[in-house]
Amino acid sequence: MKTVIFCGGKGTRMREETEFRPKPMVLIGERPIIWHIMKTYSYYGFRDFILCAGYKGDMLKRYFIEMCWLNNDISITTGTHPNVKFHTKNDEIWNVTIIDTGAEEQTGRRIKQVQKYIDTDDFMLTYGDGLSNVNILKLYETHKQKGKIATLTGVNPTSPFGVFQTHNGVVTAFREKPVLEDCINAGYMVLNKKVFDYIPDTDCAFEQEPLHKLALDSEISIFKHDGFWTAIDTCKDSERVNKLWKKGEAAWKVWE
Repeated sequence: MKTVIFCGGKGTRMREETEFRPKPMVLIGERPIIWHIMKTYSYYGFRDFILCAGYKGDMLKRYFIEMCWLNNDISITTGTHPNVKFHTKNDEIWNVTIIDTGAEEQTGRRIKQVQKYIDTDDFMLTYGDGLSNVNILKLYETHKQKGKIATLTGVNPTSPFGVFQTHNGVVTAFREKPVLEDCINAGYMVLNKKVFDYIPDTDCAFEQEPLHKLALDSEISIFKHDGFWTAIDTCKDSERVNKLWKKGEAAWKVWE
């Protein structure tokens, strides 16, 4: 089964990093975000990826072409019979298809462009800037049990602000950044190929018209995730997850 990953946006909210690279190539530790996401999927047996590239997509292509060289210790024999020997174990046995879906296109248009590469009834979809320890197998089991076109992973986000309660115009209590009751889409999705019927040929955001129509037709089920999840939208987010990685507290690292 294919796992489609959005990798083409410009990441304008972390311009300090994305001026030089696409957001999925921003480093966490010594590896880019996209590597961490793909390690999670491959841990659960999903190793066939389609990357929807766009802005600075050449960097994605270069990384995966050179990944075995970059991520392993090697010995090189030069001369008449050149040879390369890898000393460290290469666990990234992946099939990666990188599609140039445009520098300006929105997410709906990007999905539409990879339709011809989807060769099964269902496929995975996620963003190239979200980390989670979501159980991908249980997500897929929920999708099959519900029988809907789309299954979204729902999480309860933490408010970025502290809130206070009042009574008769007087503050009675403070709550520092509480967990909100409403769910948001964490971005780890399973879709049936019927979803392409909901995506127009014109450029659009998948999160707008297509998902709204699916909801009106009662074709979206929810997989509730209570574990770790974070989006990496800003440089502050990048610094935070790098600190977790350095301290050995990377909750998304399910593969070890």
